Amino acid sequence: LLRSSSIKDWKTRLSYFLQNSSNSTKMKSKKVGKHRKYFRPSPEEAQLWSEAFDELLANKYGLAAFRAFLKSEFCEENIEFWLACEDFKKTKSPQKLTSKAKKIYNDFIEKEAPKEINIDFQTKNMIAQNIQEATHTCFSAAQKRVYSLMENNSYPRFLESEFYQELCKKTPITRAAQGT
Repeated sequence: LLRSSSIKDWKTRLSYFLQNSSNSTKMKSKKVGKHRKYFRPSPEEAQLWSEAFDELLANKYGLAAFRAFLKSEFCEENIEFWLACEDFKKTKSPQKLTSKAKKIYNDFIEKEAPKEINIDFQTKNMIAQNIQEATHTCFSAAQKRVYSLMENNSYPRFLESEFYQELCKKTPITRAAQGT
């Protein structure tokens, strides 16, 4: 079991991830509803994350919490690769597509890459060939494998973690005091 110092460490990591997640989005969202995603979720909001892995990934705080969890398990390269692929798929410029493909390959795919993900040799070879003429789908197979790995292995452990359980606890302090 995690000790209270571990929970403090989690909170430190989580605040780091929240502070460093897309500042441009924070600037754009002036609406209170969107802005709330950057603060600790209500226990009800946190419990929604257990219903589907996509619910967790779609929530800024949930994503940051999951990243902090993966970091504590020394496998944050999986979520970083998945996020890089999501960004890659949104790229419009063919020149940017090629440069981003090479960066993703260098960071996550090639042998001895700094954040090398655990995928099979055939998939790595297929990607090496596909990035020569990069398309939006050149990382699809690897992204699906990494997503499945996270969903089936890391996600259940995250839901069992003391940190997540703490987020789901109802506190005696009323939320009305926070204002809306």
